[in-house]
Amino acid sequence: MSVSAIASLRPLYGQCLRQARTGLLSVQIKSRSASLNIRATVALRPEQRRWRSDLENGSDGDAAKGSARRQPSQQQKKLTFRQFTGRAITVSIRNLAYLMSPQGFRQAYRSSPIATALMVALVVITFTFTAVQLRLFYKTFYNPEISRYPEPVASTLRRAIYYTTISPNPDKALKLYRKAMVEARQLQMDPFSDEVLGIRIMVAFWLEKNDHFPQSAEVLEIVRRDCLGWVEAMEQRVKDGKVGDDGYLKPEAREPPPQPPPPATANAPVEEDGKKAVAEKWEPMAKDETEWRRRERLLSKAVSTSVKLGELYADPHVLDPDKSHHHLVWSVETTLKEFRRRREEGPKPGEDKWLTPTEVGATMESLGRDYERKSQFHLAIPLFFQGLRNCESPCHRAVIMNNLSACFAQHPIYSPADGGSAGPETQSLKDLFGSSMPNTRSDCLEAAANWARNAYAHAKDVQGEDRTPECDEACAVALCNWGDVAAMQGKKELARKKYTQSIELSNKLEFARGLKQAQEGLKRLSK
Repeated sequence: MSVSAIASLRPLYGQCLRQARTGLLSVQIKSRSASLNIRATVALRPEQRRWRSDLENGSDGDAAKGSARRQPSQQQKKLTFRQFTGRAITVSIRNLAYLMSPQGFRQAYRSSPIATALMVALVVITFTFTAVQLRLFYKTFYNPEISRYPEPVASTLRRAIYYTTISPNPDKALKLYRKAMVEARQLQMDPFSDEVLGIRIMVAFWLEKNDHFPQSAEVLEIVRRDCLGWVEAMEQRVKDGKVGDDGYLKPEAREPPPQPPPPATANAPVEEDGKKAVAEKWEPMAKDETEWRRRERLLSKAVSTSVKLGELYADPHVLDPDKSHHHLVWSVETTLKEFRRRREEGPKPGEDKWLTPTEVGATMESLGRDYERKSQFHLAIPLFFQGLRNCESPCHRAVIMNNLSACFAQHPIYSPADGGSAGPETQSLKDLFGSSMPNTRSDCLEAAANWARNAYAHAKDVQGEDRTPECDEACAVALCNWGDVAAMQGKKELARKKYTQSIELSNKLEFARGLKQAQEGLKRLSK
């Protein structure tokens, strides 16, 4: 007969923080025919005793170890939210520092490789996102253009920019812009400084962004008028002999500069917060600016403002082509007239270089687009050539090439036998501008096709940091122009191919204007 016996000893636990002193002894005896269970409570030897969480009613030695935690009323103090957050951050940083160490990383990767990889990716993404956001925040609110203002004005402008771009609120933004103008006058900033004029131009930009096009044009008109007013007054002082040979006003001719009125942007009241006016005065950056240098700066500001006004008046929301043409023609004529004066009289004291080639090209290109809108292609073509010659952006060069292609394709040249009796619009470009220009309608179409091919090739070849979305859109427009010219030349298969390529590229770029133009061209070809 076989008999088996199993014995077990389990401590009997009591209250929290209490040492177990007794145990339950269980003995089970089994045979084939019967089984017997015996249970008994026995005292545990010292080495078998275990600690729990309560020392109440314990031995003297045990009570001495846990006397600080015996009573429920003697619990630890609750942590405040600040203490909890501080400890959590401290522990997180300590754990992160250990994890970033070689030993910690190896240990974590061995224990859980997938979780460790995900955690590392999350940390990298978090740091990258934080760095990008901080850089964007700095560029938006603490860039050199804003930081050069006195702190009261800069603080107000930062709030205005916040309500303009981050959290659009037209009423608050306009009040803050006007408040910045008031603070600039309180600080006695030069009303013709780039800083003060920049605030007024910011107001015009804000108005245009919120579809207040007439009000934006009004602000820019005031800026242009004030700049030209100072330039005319300065030229009169030169004629009267009040400006010395060193370019500064003579002592007997010095007088306080005129204060232009604040820009009438809207009827919103100026925000008054009860703060006292700032007492300190702000010293302008260009303290040694001569009269001629100031004239150059304000005249260039008037030219750039006129170009912007010309584009604004040509916008469909305003649609005043006469004013647009007047401002664009004035800007080009003034630019060329200033170049001529400097060439004949030489630079004056303090004068720097006149407009850069890029600025001159942009001015002529704007006038060329105006002539193109009026279908005066014989005037637009030479202006586009000048703009192309002075343009430094490879993507924008492709845009100008597209404009040249469109002008050559639409120029109504007739037979040279007409003798130009119908006016310059119908004369040969060769008769108007020289032997290098096309002479017949077929020559113009061939030139238009060449410019479209060049625009597509140049825009497609731009790589790296120089490539912008303007290049992609120029490719789509060039393909569409190429298709238009091919259709005019009777090359239907080529035209259909280019239209299809333009539609595919426009769909990929979500370029609605190019897509619409290509689809319309394909419909005309099908008819």
